[in-house]
Amino acid sequence: MPSAARHANIPVFVPQLGCPHACIFCDQKSITGQAGFDPAALDTAMAAVGKAGKEREIAFFGGSFTAIPRSLMITLLERAAAYVAEGRAAGIRLSTRPDAVGEEVLTILRHYPVKTVELGIQSTDDRVLNAALRGHDAATSAEACRRVKAFGFELVGQMMIGLPESTPAAEEKTARDLVAYGVDAARIYPLLVFPDTALFDAVKEGRYRPLTVTEAVARTLPPYEIFAEAMRPVIRIGLCESDGLRHTEQVAGPYHPALGELVLNEFYYRKIAGWLSGLTNKPDKVSILSAPGTLSQVIGQKKRNLRRLEAAFPGVALTFGESERAAPRQLIFITKEN
Repeated sequence: MPSAARHANIPVFVPQLGCPHACIFCDQKSITGQAGFDPAALDTAMAAVGKAGKEREIAFFGGSFTAIPRSLMITLLERAAAYVAEGRAAGIRLSTRPDAVGEEVLTILRHYPVKTVELGIQSTDDRVLNAALRGHDAATSAEACRRVKAFGFELVGQMMIGLPESTPAAEEKTARDLVAYGVDAARIYPLLVFPDTALFDAVKEGRYRPLTVTEAVARTLPPYEIFAEAMRPVIRIGLCESDGLRHTEQVAGPYHPALGELVLNEFYYRKIAGWLSGLTNKPDKVSILSAPGTLSQVIGQKKRNLRRLEAAFPGVALTFGESERAAPRQLIFITKEN
């Protein structure tokens, strides 16, 4: 997913060592492919990328980084800080839980070149959090976000689509709450089902039906639009191989290798169709310009959006292009009358 400030991560996947909760959807061993963890994994990751560029951050993902044993956390921070000091990385980012970022741990993080803290908030509906066995309430998430921002870190909020007891309205509220909490960016993860989880048992017993890819796209789009309206970049939609996902181990749910592209295709289609529908007199020709690097998203996979628009507006000839004049997620419409 594109973001306003492009960066690259050097991912180091840390299993759920020390996490006090087993959420209904969580099996970090399946997601990261690791039953244990060796701190040398950081050195292996750095060796694989060679001399990293200035925009690359060492990213501790996979588990709740601030909930792992404190000695291991500090060891990893020390090693990562050394790579930053050598100029091989721009900084450190980490993902963790809202109930694992007290002032003590944030004070520790501030002694290292940690730039970004990502919080797995998942939902701000207490009923959904309880059903997910999350172990904290929405108030904890709100306070965690406030605290992370107060310590001067960039904040990324992670939310999930399709959790048990969740609804489209609850997911839209979560997105609005994350904006209100001050997130600088967001990730949106439609829920996948993995073996050896309580969610897997719920599927087998008929107590939970996973979303289809089509449903996931439809439910993800409104939260995406909320973040877009608030100028908050969405830096990822859906898990992918680079997130440590072994999708061959995923047994149900809306996995798609380009789920984010599908959501963006629908986002741009609705913008174009909405603009054209609002015109009393349809022009014969319209040129549509988007930000650099977005043309394929606007036209759609296999030109799907183009075909849909031509069918919906048969009297309008459409052409597409990119322009530096277009801001991220913005479209510029040019007709003969413009």
